[in-house]
Amino acid sequence: MKTYSVKEAYVTLQGEGAQTGRAAVFLRFAGCNLWTGLERDRHRAVCQFCDTDFVGTDGENGGKFVGADAIADHVAALWATEALDAPGYVVCTGGEPLLQLDTPLIEALHARGFEVGVETNGTVLAPEGLDWVCVSPKANAGIVQVEGDELKLVYPQDEAEAQPECFEMLQFRHFFLQPKDDNRQADNIAAAAAYCMKHPKWRLSLQTHKLIGLP
Repeated sequence: MKTYSVKEAYVTLQGEGAQTGRAAVFLRFAGCNLWTGLERDRHRAVCQFCDTDFVGTDGENGGKFVGADAIADHVAALWATEALDAPGYVVCTGGEPLLQLDTPLIEALHARGFEVGVETNGTVLAPEGLDWVCVSPKANAGIVQVEGDELKLVYPQDEAEAQPECFEMLQFRHFFLQPKDDNRQADNIAAAAAYCMKHPKWRLSLQTHKLIGLP
């Protein structure tokens, strides 16, 4: 029976993209295929600007779960603790969640009344049955998941293959630019906003959960 490794899980509001403001369980899987998560390795990682801790299973409500039912029950219990109405919504994130998220877990979450979304770097094909697919491409990491609900591009990225025009012909319903969260954040927000003004196919996505103090 498969064991799933979860860094953390908690109820919050989705802070980014088309689902902004929606209550959700954030289920953060441990591990990624573009960076080890260790600072000593950041300089040689494919993705060097990640701001998320996805190493280990020691975060809030994290742990190892044997079997899809165990992790689905865990998600349902977190939702119930907040006394939230059905249907529930769970966002599978990471790290790279598609290294672990599979059809049995999607089906187990559906059986407990959840819509299931994923936030992925797009380098692993998503399994069938997901209700929402958000792809966030990274430079130097060729994507294979070229369709879904939203494409959310961290901006700016210097590499030619990570420019917005490289992705706008893919089959997504929504296209977002999300300003890179680094020491030039104000400049990044201005640059992303200016690009969206000139290219209305793209919409600006801000990390609103950080703006209002949510995890």
